[in-house]
Amino acid sequence: MSDVEAVNDLVKKYQSLQTEIGKVIIGQKDAVNFTLLSIFCGGHSLLIGVPGLAKTLLVNTVSDVLGLHFKRIQFTPDLMPSDILGSEILDQNRQFAFIKGPIFSNIILADEINRTPPKTQAALLEAMQERSVTISGNHYKLDLPFFVLATQNPIEQEGTYPLPEAQLDRFMFSINLEYPSFEEEVAVVFNTTSNQNQQLNAIFSGPEIIEIQQLIRKIPVTNNVVEYAVRLVGKTRPKSAEATEMVKNYLDWGAGPRASQNLVLAAKAHAAVRGKYSPDIEDVKAVAIPILSHRIVKNYKAEAEGITVSDIINSLL
Repeated sequence: MSDVEAVNDLVKKYQSLQTEIGKVIIGQKDAVNFTLLSIFCGGHSLLIGVPGLAKTLLVNTVSDVLGLHFKRIQFTPDLMPSDILGSEILDQNRQFAFIKGPIFSNIILADEINRTPPKTQAALLEAMQERSVTISGNHYKLDLPFFVLATQNPIEQEGTYPLPEAQLDRFMFSINLEYPSFEEEVAVVFNTTSNQNQQLNAIFSGPEIIEIQQLIRKIPVTNNVVEYAVRLVGKTRPKSAEATEMVKNYLDWGAGPRASQNLVLAAKAHAAVRGKYSPDIEDVKAVAIPILSHRIVKNYKAEAEGITVSDIINSLL
């Protein structure tokens, strides 16, 4: 199959994917779209929303329709790194045997990731970046494809540990889930208070997703699109010559080079699922907010004046 045919095939399958997910997840189109794009790019996503917005159900549904193994880790203050990665135990023959932790799966739901201390949060860093873990000096490769989809509750901050910038930067997208509209909430209530169970069909398999990730990377991109992405990221840095007055006034830190890489990669995926064979500047703009929002740090002035991260990114777009 040629690359052009592969893109055309992806468009059809992507529509089927959205139809299947729509059987269970009502509304939340942007959240579903960005979650799927991050998987097609081989990236991780942070899902932010108040309780009851189907964050866990979304991840579970996505893993079902993609035909991937799914494990959920409930992050709590007493969770240890070995509870995630696994540990070595003495077996009956007095030999050390490695018992794999839940990280050895395709999709990891890191539920309420900010409820666990930094030591345990850091256990995910190597897995997210290198797709491998090191335990007692031994190196273990993770099964591919591998994704971390983490959830966070934005309102209840008591007893939480904010994610460090190094870890936030590992997430390709930060996806905000919004309250459903009146019609969507009516549909949710009808579906969840009756005894009908939706049967989901798997549209992809693990090896097919790896092929899609390779296809996305092969998509050609013009110089002006790459330069636009890099310039956009550069404008978020308050000390940069291209920084706007708004950025200088309201930001402490801007996004790093990983943001530029992710903008181009996500723009390629955004173009491909819409049947375009090369991304344009509109594709970069479409993915800019979820890619940049968790990588820029507001100052006290922005907090005091109620300026949001989205306001600043929109001013740059």
